[in-house]
Amino acid sequence: MTLTDIKLALRAERLPPDVAEFLAEADARLNRLIHGTAYWGSGFVPSDFVTVYHALREVAQRNLAAGNCFCEWGSGFGVVTILADMLGFQACGIEIDRDLVDVASELAEDFDAPVEFIHGSFIPPGHESNAEQAYAEHDGGVVWLSTEVDRAYDELGLDPDDFDLIFAYPWPGEEVVVDDLFARCAADGALLLTYGQGNSVRLQRKVQNRIRAADHAS
Repeated sequence: MTLTDIKLALRAERLPPDVAEFLAEADARLNRLIHGTAYWGSGFVPSDFVTVYHALREVAQRNLAAGNCFCEWGSGFGVVTILADMLGFQACGIEIDRDLVDVASELAEDFDAPVEFIHGSFIPPGHESNAEQAYAEHDGGVVWLSTEVDRAYDELGLDPDDFDLIFAYPWPGEEVVVDDLFARCAADGALLLTYGQGNSVRLQRKVQNRIRAADHAS
């Protein structure tokens, strides 16, 4: 199995009113939180939610995902998970920080978003050694991602290969780790959407090697 890139043609169209309203409130809450807590000093920088929304919308409009089951690996404030729900995905998020799970759950409740946030690690049981090895092999530098595992997927009642679309915003040095975990754990045909430096997004599909060329052309 391998990961192959799918080209996205993001269009900077006007946001729907409900999305614009949600993002305005989410940004206000996020700014209050990160300026008033240790998250600001830790180097935390959120993704650009408008860019991610446009990417998710293109995935939905082009029917690129095999289904509508979505998971955010490292869901943080929960904004992307809620955006996925607004686009019709059955969405959930996994977050290692308990305080962020509480903040995300409150945001979802206030906007009547039927999403679920689970406190725990998105690294599946049995794959912690794979994450550690990927770090070692690619000299990841500062290690932000916890390689401990727990029962997050049991609480969801889902396995990593149940998701049609996974989103992650890797810290610098984590990109290879996230790609490796996805390649090992996701279902054939599943999509990985990642946000990166320079306000960029990347969409990859897990495919069999023999059909890689055909999917790359899509």
